Formats: sequence, structure tokens, C-alpha cells
Amino acid sequence: MPGPSEQQFDHTYDVVVVGSGAAGFATALGAVDAGLSVLIVEGTEKWGGSSAMSGGGLWLPDNPLMERDGAGDSREEALAYLDETVGDVGRSTSRERKEAFVDGVADLVTTAERHGMRFSRGKDYPDYYPELPGGKIGRSIEVEPLDSKPLGDWWHTLRSAIALPAKTDDVWLLGRAWSTPAGFVRGARFVFRALGGVVTGKRLVGIGNALMTSFGRALLVEREVPLWLSSPLEDLVVDGGRVVGVRVRREGRVVTVGATRGVMLAAGGFESNPDWRQKYHGIDGNPSGNPGNVGQVIEIAREAGAALELMDDAWWGASVEAPPGGSPAFIVGERSMPYSIMVDARGERFANESESYVDLGHHMLAHDKDGPYWLVLDARAQRRYLQTFAMDPRAVKAMRRAGIAHRAGTIAELAGAIGADPATLQRTVRRFNGFARTGVDGDFGRGNSAYDRYYSDPLVRPNPNLGPLEKGPFVAYRVVIGDLGTKGGVVTDADGRALREDGSVIDGLYAAGNTSASVMGRTYPGPGSTIGPATVFGLRAARRMARADG
Repeated sequence: MPGPSEQQFDHTYDVVVVGSGAAGFATALGAVDAGLSVLIVEGTEKWGGSSAMSGGGLWLPDNPLMERDGAGDSREEALAYLDETVGDVGRSTSRERKEAFVDGVADLVTTAERHGMRFSRGKDYPDYYPELPGGKIGRSIEVEPLDSKPLGDWWHTLRSAIALPAKTDDVWLLGRAWSTPAGFVRGARFVFRALGGVVTGKRLVGIGNALMTSFGRALLVEREVPLWLSSPLEDLVVDGGRVVGVRVRREGRVVTVGATRGVMLAAGGFESNPDWRQKYHGIDGNPSGNPGNVGQVIEIAREAGAALELMDDAWWGASVEAPPGGSPAFIVGERSMPYSIMVDARGERFANESESYVDLGHHMLAHDKDGPYWLVLDARAQRRYLQTFAMDPRAVKAMRRAGIAHRAGTIAELAGAIGADPATLQRTVRRFNGFARTGVDGDFGRGNSAYDRYYSDPLVRPNPNLGPLEKGPFVAYRVVIGDLGTKGGVVTDADGRALREDGSVIDGLYAAGNTSASVMGRTYPGPGSTIGPATVFGLRAARRMARADG
């Protein structure tokens, strides 16, 4: 049904962005850079989305920081790697979209820098399959820790606002801060960075908070871009087949906003919608993303004619189960360190514990989607390495009361506590211990990849990811299939324009981030493979809107 004419809108902007994560802000940045007016609308009371809650990394192959450092990379190598890892699993992973992603990287970085954003490289962080053709180490970038005080009152509505100046590249060393010299040095550096902020009167933030603080400072503060919180999208306004605006609910009433150049849908996925999780994934889900991501915007796009793809997939991983009233703890480095294994309900290993989280999640789904799974650690792993989910003694007590955490003097006793067959778990541990002594995981190849070894202990030999489980007391934490968000959504072209099933463009409608079907398909090529494409396609969409034929 045709919508109202422009004169009937309550407000009119060149660009309306629905969603306030990295994809939305990158779109707004591109609009501002092109001299367009832009409004950001956010359905929840907090801005920043899952991006603010994340590690804040952007996987950007052949990026300008690599070029400045003389770190070899090229368009050809990046595309070869994407062909190897992603392949062709649908319209979202077309060669055209892969090329658009790689070709948009430099524009994203230089535009962001021009607006005051400052990046650093994760020089030691490998691609997740670095041994494959085109694989590299050091393609991920992140925003440098910065002072959040210039945000003013916006700080109080930033999602998951935590004044902690950590960097993604800190994490791999902080995990062994009291077991290796390099870890200790990085831990000391982190402490001094935090103290330096306190001494100088700054409120330093890092990782995802740094990314969104930097976007917020550039757009909300310096450019005074309007951001409406608690203003969920109700519907799109369509006139003559073109999306010309939106209807949002604001302060108890429906407000119409015209968009002369386009509407960007960047409101996340549907990980926090249990009904959709059952429909598309067959599980309730244990998400670690924005609780406001319930898929409403994807449904509105579908009703407007948009094609959907990859709805059955997510950015999977393993999470320690949430205690009552808590949240699941997504685990990365913790499952990769020596003197630990992951087992299924029977007490058997089922995958390489050190592999990329999306691969582990897929293996958990294929092996037994109902679980449970268990992360088993001996005393050395507990003592030497950081377990982020067990730092708060109150949380550990709550997990023990809920049967999520168990402690025992022997492997057999631990098996009884977790409901596994003692003989099976003992056999599993004996076999693994043999692999640890020879340095070769004959079952799953743990420690063979440079990615595996990123989270490891180089002082453990002959394989830094393996260590025999021999020293009690032993602990086990119940692990569930977790995720960082869903992958499925609107099918878009190389410039983020929404497409119908027949491949035609829905004029005036764009999508990016987890509202769109991912160019990364069913895999996760490197650290920041969610936010990297989200921001690149957000900016590409803005560039398209700025053109006369946008």
C-alpha cells in the first residue's frame, strides 16, 4: 500500500538507520561523510548493540594498517582465502559480494580515520585457517583504548558500558599472565594502562566499548547526529514500490520519518527469540549478544518482499551454561589451554577443543545438539590460566549449586558427579594424556594450526595446546551450544541493497550486519568476521545512497 507523501512525514532525513551497532554507525558515518542528513533509531533503551558487547575486532584483509606496516597481503590472496574458507553457499556469498567486501576495506579504514577513529593491528592474531591458501596472521584491527568521558550523557546509555581499557590482542597473553613471562609483561602493561587512565582523569575503555565509543564520539558528539532510543521500528513506508521512510514507535506514539535516499536495516539478528531459534535452529539457544535482537526487523523486511538466507545458521561457539539469573559465558581461550579437554555426556572427546568457535559449535550441533558437554581441567589449568567465567567466587558458588560446576579428587569421582561413565572418562583421559606426552593429537589434531597455538602455553612441550590431566583436584564445567549472534537475514547485493527472491532490488531498502545474510557464509575466516563485513557493507550502502542512482 502506498505510503504518505513526503509532506505528511513527521520528520524527514536523507538516510534513516534502524539499529545502533557497528553496521548502523558505519552507515551513518558514510552518510555524514557524504554530506547527507541521517537519523539513527534504536528499539531498546541502550545503544551500541552486540558490537558494544563484543571483542571489538574487525577482520579486514589487505587493510591500510597492514600496508603501512609492510605486512604482505593482497586483494588476490584475500579473495583466494575467502574462496577456500567460505566457498559458495548461496547468494550472500557470491563472488561479487566477496570482492565488494575486500574492495571496501580501505575506504572504511581511511574514512573512519578521517573522522578521528584510531586503529591498531592485532599483529599476532591469525586467521582461523591460516594454513589454507591466502591465509595470514595479523589481518584484524581494533580501535585503540580511548577516553569515554567525551561521550557525556551518551555513556550512560551505551550497552554493557565497562571502563576497562583491554585490547583484543591482550587477551591471548592475559590468559597466562601468571604462568609465562610474556603473559606477565602483558598483564603488567594492562595494569599500567588502566592506572594511567585513572591518574590522568580519563575513563578508558577498550574492545567493543572502544569501537562504539569512537563511533559515538565522531557522530553523536562531534556531528550531533540524532539517535532515538526506545524507538522500535513498526513498519516501512513504501510508495510506488520504493521504501521512502519508516514508522517507529516513540514515546508512546507512532512517528513517521521520511528517508529521501534510503533506509538501512542494521538491527541485529534473532538470537534472543526462542521461538525463532526453535523454528530455524532446533534449539532454544544460549546467546551472548544483545538481548534486544529478536528478529522483528528481519520479519518487517520479509513482509516488504526481501529474500532471506542462512536463517538456519549462527556465529556458533561453546559457552559455559548460565547460572540462575546469570548469562552464558562464551569461551575461546579457556578451552584451548593445556591440561584441559572437552567431553560429551558419555565422557568422550568429540572435536578439537582449540579449533575456531564456529567450527566447534557446528561440531557440537552435529554430535549432540542437546548435550550436555563438559570442560574438564586439572589443577594446573585452574592455577596457571585465566578462566574468565570463574573469576567471581559468587558465580562459581552459584554454578556449583546449580550443578553446572563440579569438583573431585579423581577422574572417576568427577565422572560420577557429571553423570558420565567413570570407565569411559578415565579411558578418554588416558588416551589424551598419551597424545600430550608425544605432542600429537591423533584423534583431532589439536595444536596443529597456528590458530590453535595462539591460545596456548609455549612453555608446555612438545605441544603447547596439550597437557596431561594428572593433577587433582579436577573440575568440570557444563558447556552448552552458544553463539555471538545469528547469521541469517536479508539477502543483499554488493552495496547492501535488499533483494527480492527474483534478484530484483527493493529500491530504498538496505541491510547490513546480522540483519543481513552474511558474506562469510557458514564459517568464520578470522577474528572480527562479523563486525568487519558489517561496517564495510554499511559504508558501501551509504556510498550508494549518496549517489544520484542510490
